[in-house]
Amino acid sequence: MTQLIREELSLPVDPRVAAMAAAIAAEYPGSARSVLFYGSCLRETQLDGLMLDFYLIVSDYGDAYPRRWLALANRLIPPNVFPFQHGGLVAKYAVLSEGDFHRLNGPETRNISVWARFAQPSRLVWTVDDTAAGRAVAAVARAAPTLLAAAGSRGGEESLDWWRRAFSLTYSAELRAERTTRAQSVVDADPDRYRRFSEPAIAAIPAGAPSGGWARRRIEGKLLSIARLAKASLTYAGGIDYLAWKINRHAGTKIEIKPWQRRWPLLAAVTLVPRLMKSGAIR
Repeated sequence: MTQLIREELSLPVDPRVAAMAAAIAAEYPGSARSVLFYGSCLRETQLDGLMLDFYLIVSDYGDAYPRRWLALANRLIPPNVFPFQHGGLVAKYAVLSEGDFHRLNGPETRNISVWARFAQPSRLVWTVDDTAAGRAVAAVARAAPTLLAAAGSRGGEESLDWWRRAFSLTYSAELRAERTTRAQSVVDADPDRYRRFSEPAIAAIPAGAPSGGWARRRIEGKLLSIARLAKASLTYAGGIDYLAWKINRHAGTKIEIKPWQRRWPLLAAVTLVPRLMKSGAIR
């Protein structure tokens, strides 16, 4: 599993992606350890007009932020998410410590947000040194086994159906604006990759790794999603506009943010989410 992940993480990316990753890391001198590129843009060749997704891994939150409240927010409700622009491209990046990145990719947490993402393809596009690279590989290698263990027994399923079911469960445990077929399309975009990863991921599932418990995961996951949105309204410049843009893009809605919502983004986020859930724009 580790070798598969090392090979996948080292695959080349658009030079502008690598340049943006280096620019993100440069914002955190002394604490940046690695930067990973992930998400749907990984499969795109035309990046202009898209929102790229990165994870910045830092040594420690206290070292990463000059303001203590940002470090506290990152520690209590990880990750913090920030917008970024470089070389004509736009992105957002999430910040996790090396310790949290390792923990949140493993079965010791019911929080699905990190291992659900890194069970999918990603790229290691910047590291400070070989030690940081090795730790990033080791953390990401935990994600796919955690995902499949949490999905429960494969039974008589074909391997791709097991992956599809696993991602469907994770999508159901977060607030999502994407269509219900999104989880299936993740696997269908690269079926050979998931077939190749199946047996190594199964072999890497640790003894006693928890499975099931999805009713509780859904409740906790959606509450955590709301908490993250509320936090992002304070830490993410223009966060309420990004929220509206993402929902409009994925759900086909036409949300328009009012001036008062930009002035009071926390209140806007708290009041907007229940209405969107009721209308079915997010689930």
